Amino acid sequence: MLQEYFVQNPLLFVTLTLLVFATLVQVVYYWFIYEKVAFFKQKNEFARSDQGVSVIVCARDEYYNLKENLPKLLSQDYSKFEVVVVNHSSEDDTQYLLRDMAAEHPNLKIVNLAQDLNFFTGKKFPLSIGIKSASYEILVFTDADCVPRSNQWLRRMAANFTEGTHIVLGYGAYQNSKSLLNLLIRFDTTRVAMNYLGFARSGMPYMGVGRNLAYRKSLFYNQNGFISHYRIQSGDDDLFINKAATAKNTRIEIMPEAHTISLPKTTLNQWIRQKRRHLMTGGYYKPSHKFALGLFAFTQVLFWVSAVCLLAFWYQPYIVLAFTGLRIFSQLFVTAKVMRKLSEKGFLLLVPVFELFLMLVSPLLAIANMVKKPVKWR
Repeated sequence: MLQEYFVQNPLLFVTLTLLVFATLVQVVYYWFIYEKVAFFKQKNEFARSDQGVSVIVCARDEYYNLKENLPKLLSQDYSKFEVVVVNHSSEDDTQYLLRDMAAEHPNLKIVNLAQDLNFFTGKKFPLSIGIKSASYEILVFTDADCVPRSNQWLRRMAANFTEGTHIVLGYGAYQNSKSLLNLLIRFDTTRVAMNYLGFARSGMPYMGVGRNLAYRKSLFYNQNGFISHYRIQSGDDDLFINKAATAKNTRIEIMPEAHTISLPKTTLNQWIRQKRRHLMTGGYYKPSHKFALGLFAFTQVLFWVSAVCLLAFWYQPYIVLAFTGLRIFSQLFVTAKVMRKLSEKGFLLLVPVFELFLMLVSPLLAIANMVKKPVKWR
């Protein structure tokens, strides 16, 4: 039977074989990797009261964000913590705001930096200074434009630092609005989280996001900080985790009260610039990570191209529709579960559309990065 189909139309038969292969690979990713986020049951653990935590925030000209968000960092329901703010060459009134707030909050520590070191780029130098200035072993990182979803954020992140745990990967969400761009940004954020959280749960952690990330100070020094990638503009979060994380030293924290929330970009151009910066570091990941991520991306493209070609020629339509339906069902079912875990909503039915959009745009952004590097962190 198969030989007969091959003889009748060998090209379409090969395309059907590729569709079956791509579908099966995609289904494996969804049901064996991403499902570890979708069905993850977080333990209700509590941090030890004597386990001190240093929250580190780097800020440059972030007066308004700090005025709005810093009080919520300082009011966390945790008995022993400090917030270290690195004021990185700000030209607005950040310095005076921090001075006034420090007078009211003894656990606010301010580090003022007047200049960069020439051989460090992006946030790596100010982050290194903030880490050096931290009083405690456990470091929790977030950005000046981020706010914890609740006053239990610090307690939940710190609770994961049991014996042998050196890294905790959190989820950094974006504020919800009804614009199409906002839906796209939140889909992309959920997709990225589904990857790095799912791979971490599968024993292959490869990145984290600086909006909500924690690790031990001793780990930072044992890894020689950011030295291995100091010439790369970005990567203070994902490249460090890619180098330092192992199956045994990494945990995830995705309870809703442990999320952070940021203001998303409001124009497509702003989002594209941000996306280009994020894409820069992927080429520096470990080969095994690049292969795992690349295999998913390759079979994703292969699935859509082969499905469209086969349906256009109406070749073995029942088989094509069956495999296409299996893949899309797996995607929507698992993604819906992940969205619920991450308190995301409003874009489930748009997932295939956004997937196709990113599948077309991402290669263009990668080419743009090769032609011209994106703007540095300000």
